[in-house]
Amino acid sequence: MELTDISRRFVVHWGEMGSNWGVNRSVAQIHALLYVHGQPLHAEDIADTLALARSNISNSLKELLNWRLIRVTHVLGDRRDYYETSGDVWELFRTIVRERKEREFDPTVALLRELSADPSLQHESPAMQDRLRSTLELMQTLGSWSDEMLRLSPATLEKILRLGAQVQRFVRPADATAEAPSVFPVTPPMPPMG
Repeated sequence: MELTDISRRFVVHWGEMGSNWGVNRSVAQIHALLYVHGQPLHAEDIADTLALARSNISNSLKELLNWRLIRVTHVLGDRRDYYETSGDVWELFRTIVRERKEREFDPTVALLRELSADPSLQHESPAMQDRLRSTLELMQTLGSWSDEMLRLSPATLEKILRLGAQVQRFVRPADATAEAPSVFPVTPPMPPMG
C-alpha cells in the first residue's frame, strides 16, 4: 500500500511524538497508519507499508491490543487477522487517558495511600509527612476529576475543553490576573470541529 505524502508525514510525525510520550515509535506509527487509513489492515500490509520487520509489527500489535487501541477483525474469505482502530478521536482520547490512568496514575495513588496509612510515617519529619499527604490529596482530586471527565459524552467534554482559560475569569479576581501573570499561556478558542 502506498501512502500519500500527507498520510506519510502524519504517520512519521505520530511515531516521533509517540517517542516523546514514552511510546515505542513503531507502536505509534502502526496506530497512526490504522487511524488515517480508516480500514482494517493485516500485519503483512502494515509491515510492507511501514517497512518494518514482521516481528516488530507482531510485538507492536500486541501492545496496541493491550492498550485497547486496536481490535482484531476478519474479512470474509481471508483467514488472516486484520486490525483496525476507532475513527472517533474522542473515543481514542478517552481510551488513552483511561489506560494511562490505570497503568501510571492509580498505582502511585495506591502507594501514597499505603504510605500515608503506615504507622512508621510518624517517624518522618512533619514537612515530609505534609508533602506526602498533600501529594496524595492532589492526586486523589485529579483522579476523581479525570474519572468524571471520562464519564461525559464527547459533546459535553468538547464543550468543557472549549471553555479553557475562560473559566479563570470566574474563579480569580480581576486584580489578581493583572498582578500575577499566569504560568501557562492563555489558549485561544478552538475552531469548531467537524
